[in-house]
Amino acid sequence: MHLETLKLLNFKNYTEANLLFSEKINCFTGKNASGKTNLLDAIYMLSFTKSYFNTLDKQIINAHSDEPFYFLSAHYRIDNDQETISLRYHREKGKRLTRNDKEVKRFSKHIGEFPVVMMSPGDIFLVTGGSDLRRRFLDITISQFDADYMHHLTQYNNALKQRNHILKNAWNQPAIIVDELLAVWNEKLIQYGQYIYEQRHETTKTLCRLFNTFYRFIANDNDQVEVTYESQLSQSSFAELLAQSIENDRRTQYTTTGIHKDDLVFKINDMPLKKVASQGQQKTLLIALKLAEYEIIKQHKNRLPLLLLDDVFDKLDAHRVARLIEQVATNEYGQIFITDTHQDRMQKVLDEINVPGKLFSVEQGKIQTVT
Repeated sequence: MHLETLKLLNFKNYTEANLLFSEKINCFTGKNASGKTNLLDAIYMLSFTKSYFNTLDKQIINAHSDEPFYFLSAHYRIDNDQETISLRYHREKGKRLTRNDKEVKRFSKHIGEFPVVMMSPGDIFLVTGGSDLRRRFLDITISQFDADYMHHLTQYNNALKQRNHILKNAWNQPAIIVDELLAVWNEKLIQYGQYIYEQRHETTKTLCRLFNTFYRFIANDNDQVEVTYESQLSQSSFAELLAQSIENDRRTQYTTTGIHKDDLVFKINDMPLKKVASQGQQKTLLIALKLAEYEIIKQHKNRLPLLLLDDVFDKLDAHRVARLIEQVATNEYGQIFITDTHQDRMQKVLDEINVPGKLFSVEQGKIQTVT
């Protein structure tokens, strides 16, 4: 899969931009806040229909534009076929996605058609932040190769919302009515939650193996790292868990057990990574995790995802940078998009690797092709 062109209108700090890409490595250089990351986010949005950073659509419209919309369009080359994807958001008309000029009604069906893996500085919170971020990481990964996963996740979250609403308002309902309603939504939670648990469990087994391999390659040391999947469903059936927690749920007015409590736990040399790892180790772990995600999607889709690397060289020493470039410049990886604040560093990367590449200079929403 090759992203050939990208067009932006009224998108973040861009009034208009048109880009023609190399089929292998594309580097965007410029000062902080110049708009480099926005280009990666535009590519991500054409695959997921929403921002990687959970930005509201109305906030994505160029703040200096009088127009009430933003527009993204791209041409992809997949094997010998060309695909055109367009995404438009209008403040009054909402969002519209088209593929080859035909409207895509269900956005969830689009996810995974143009697989992408993105790595950004904020991803460090996957290691140091709350469990919701790690669940989101799993959900994004699995949804790109399992067409049913997003449907199950959406239905689970809806059932969870309904069950929590019943618990919150149980005080003004007859007990028998509350019990009947909870039973209905318990069945839904079990139906959709069990599938999600099984997919997360299987994916994490593969993730752990790949993660360790990539970490040791990038770090070039003997540290033992591991990632494990923790879920309450590993100990008991979902039905048993719901039955056991009902009194606690009534007291807290919230569903206290289920796959919405799952987590990934990272360790280095059998110690919790968030407590003992240096910033360099955390960054290396994050890179290894994203490369493992890439490999999993590639294996399932039999297609090379786009790889978006946002400012990944910050806090990495020269050796680890070289190891990362050595890894992603191989034929095992497809098209790559990199942002960096140092143009000379990116130029050196392109000079040292024998693959097609293109260098862009970005300054306040203006883009120039350097090489």
